[in-house]
Amino acid sequence: MKRRLRKKLKEDELVTTVNKVFHFIQERTKKFMVLVIGILFIVIIFAGTKFIKAKNKKNESRLLTQIINLHSDLNNKPENLARLEELAGDGKFSRLAYVLLATYWMENGDSDKASSFVEKIPEDPKDFFYYQAKNLLAQIHFKSKNYDKSLEIYKKMEEESPKDYSLDVILFHRAEVYEEKGEIEQALALYRRVQDEFPQTFYGYEASQKIGKLEIEK
Repeated sequence: MKRRLRKKLKEDELVTTVNKVFHFIQERTKKFMVLVIGILFIVIIFAGTKFIKAKNKKNESRLLTQIINLHSDLNNKPENLARLEELAGDGKFSRLAYVLLATYWMENGDSDKASSFVEKIPEDPKDFFYYQAKNLLAQIHFKSKNYDKSLEIYKKMEEESPKDYSLDVILFHRAEVYEEKGEIEQALALYRRVQDEFPQTFYGYEASQKIGKLEIEK
């Protein structure tokens, strides 16, 4: 009787142990599958993101080439203006089209049209194209003899300390406005700053030429 009981208990213990092992494997298998599915999901998202980025870069590169080609032949083919306007927009390179259109109209003496394209460029992101547009706007005011407005734009650009736009450009053009306005001492102070801080640049050289000229005229 006791032998049978011990045997029964051993059998029950074996069944219990097997059940526990099976349950443990089953639980671990579920967790493992969840982990695998999670990893696969991350891999798919990562691969999809890389694919989209690569495709976007390809599209941006194609757009940039189109814009540059249209602009390079603009004087010979005025009809390119309409196509440039179609390509202009809020994208990284599509904003370049606005800058080029503004430059074209500024060079051709139509400051109103130039201003209209500059003003279409959004305030964000504040990259090279944004600051180039601001520079153009300041130049438009300068040529229209709106000196104070031009100086206001250049001062704000300097205060923002843009990483994507050279400070010597801003300071030199601001000095030009002061010079044209007749405020020679302010102009000289800025030209000297450009000469001292940016001696190896184009504007550093131009500033030294301006200083020599203004010193003689004083």
